[in-house]
Amino acid sequence: MRSQLNWVTMMVKLRNLVLFFMLLTVVAPILLYTDPAASFKTPFSKRDFLEDVTALTFNSDGNRLNLLPRESPAVLRGGEEVVVYSVDKNSRRQEEARDQLSARVLSATDDDDDNSIKQVTDSASEINRERTPVQLSQQTSEKADDHEPNAFGAKKEKINNVLLPDAQVRHLKDQLIRAKVYLSLPSAKANPHFVRELRLRVKEVQRALADASKDSDLPKTAIDKLKAMEQTLAKGKQIQDDCSTVVKKLRAMLHSAEEQLRVHKKQTMFLTQLTAKTIPKGLHCLPLRLTTDYYALNSSQQQFPNQDKLEDTLLYHYALFSDNVLATSVVVNSTITNAKHPSKHVFHIVTDRLNYAAMRMWFLDNPPGKATIQVQNVEEFTWLNSSYSPVLKQLSSRSMIDYYFRAHHTNSDTNIKFRNPKYLSILNHLRFYLPEIFPKLSKVLFLDDDIVVQKDLSGLWSVDLRGNVNGAVETCGESFHRFDRYLNFSNPLISKNFDPRACGWAYGMNVFDLDEWKRQNITEVYHRWQDLNQDRELWKLGTLPPGLITFWRRTYPLDRKWHTLGLGYNPSVNQRDIERAAVIHYNGNLKPWLEIGIPRYRGFWSKHVDYEHVYLRECNINP
Repeated sequence: MRSQLNWVTMMVKLRNLVLFFMLLTVVAPILLYTDPAASFKTPFSKRDFLEDVTALTFNSDGNRLNLLPRESPAVLRGGEEVVVYSVDKNSRRQEEARDQLSARVLSATDDDDDNSIKQVTDSASEINRERTPVQLSQQTSEKADDHEPNAFGAKKEKINNVLLPDAQVRHLKDQLIRAKVYLSLPSAKANPHFVRELRLRVKEVQRALADASKDSDLPKTAIDKLKAMEQTLAKGKQIQDDCSTVVKKLRAMLHSAEEQLRVHKKQTMFLTQLTAKTIPKGLHCLPLRLTTDYYALNSSQQQFPNQDKLEDTLLYHYALFSDNVLATSVVVNSTITNAKHPSKHVFHIVTDRLNYAAMRMWFLDNPPGKATIQVQNVEEFTWLNSSYSPVLKQLSSRSMIDYYFRAHHTNSDTNIKFRNPKYLSILNHLRFYLPEIFPKLSKVLFLDDDIVVQKDLSGLWSVDLRGNVNGAVETCGESFHRFDRYLNFSNPLISKNFDPRACGWAYGMNVFDLDEWKRQNITEVYHRWQDLNQDRELWKLGTLPPGLITFWRRTYPLDRKWHTLGLGYNPSVNQRDIERAAVIHYNGNLKPWLEIGIPRYRGFWSKHVDYEHVYLRECNINP
């Protein structure tokens, strides 16, 4: 009996021991791997969790998994939309590709069609595919504090922690584009209530934008309009959830915008060329009034003083060929104003028969201090005729006149600048006949009528040209100022004799050694190449291409501080270059005496014009 009781007791203890070990195997893992405070806080932050999950691999592929955070209820309800731009170092290549893509869109040409739109969208898709999941996870985990409220309470956009300017205006304009897309979709049109509401929001946003170009121009109610529009657009997103339809519509809008841009570019170019060729009413009035008063003078009053200085080789002689009285006066006035010894400067002005009397009358009434003036009529150069000058023969030919003036051309150049009738004027080609015009002078400084002198130029006469004929400032800092931009290198005559990458130079302020000119027979070189270009196969227009050819390897490069160009077409010429330049040149169509002139540069020119002068007031010529 006692043995049985002992056996039962032992079995009970064994059972308890087994139960203990079973309990231990269950409870021990819980105690070892469970945080007692897990119900109150998580051991890892959300960011750590995202990083751990994205570190997982799939099918032995090293690419990290993408985990997008869930959108907040506010976003799902269609609240205020904030576009986050996050660009890290690894994604700069893709962003640069996008910039190049945008540049191609903005530079649409006549050949643009549906294929170009497809190329643009395909390129954009490729760029998006190249973005790595790492970059995507970094973008989605950007902190919201990168967006700071602006004056309207909305959040501003940042790129690389740089605040984007006028983000509010950008946002409103983006909303208008999205609204136009929704209004054109069939699914949205089927909901008349939504259409009415969206059109109302569009009108409100358009009134808020008006002509605003920056956030400070917007009214105080702009943020309310933005929020209301965003809510309406969220409704449209619920109505139209097919992204492919929206993408097709955006492509169509992009193509339409490109076509409009191309048309506007053509119209702008045409109107600019047309304006450059026309004479403002005031500049047409001025020579008429001057001519009338000139012929009212007696012969003795029509003469200039100091005519004995015209052939003095010890003085500083300028050659200026122009039919623009006001522009010529600015060149003379600015030169004399900055000259150290005005009495040593002699200006030789050559104009056409129509403006001869007006030019003389202006300088008789407005003598340039102690400087000497000579005004000549190109019609009186009897030696300059078609039998001597090939270019004069070409300019008077029927084919050349038809080329410039005929309204419709079967085989014509598409660029309208090739048809500017100013190139028919012999005044434009007189620069190739300087030794014939000034046979007793040794050195002449040639000036265009669209320049302004800012410093004393007498130092140019002491520059050693080292056996060259022409002293000029080179312009090869940019690729389009090299020989291949002016000459037709597909022609063997050009390709065999010249270097397409040779550096070009500028007309407008040139020192010519007339003695060396005669010694090297430069005029004959010019004539020979003009004869070869009768069909305009070597170059198209102007005097610079034949100048590059004629003075090939005969041009001495002057210091760039003597001559700064671009004020007639480039609105961003370096201010320091302008200030230190001895001569600034308004080369291009945007002349300072025209309304289309660049306002930033007009003051350098207009300060040499006396707008209170009686002739200018009578002709309504104002600054």
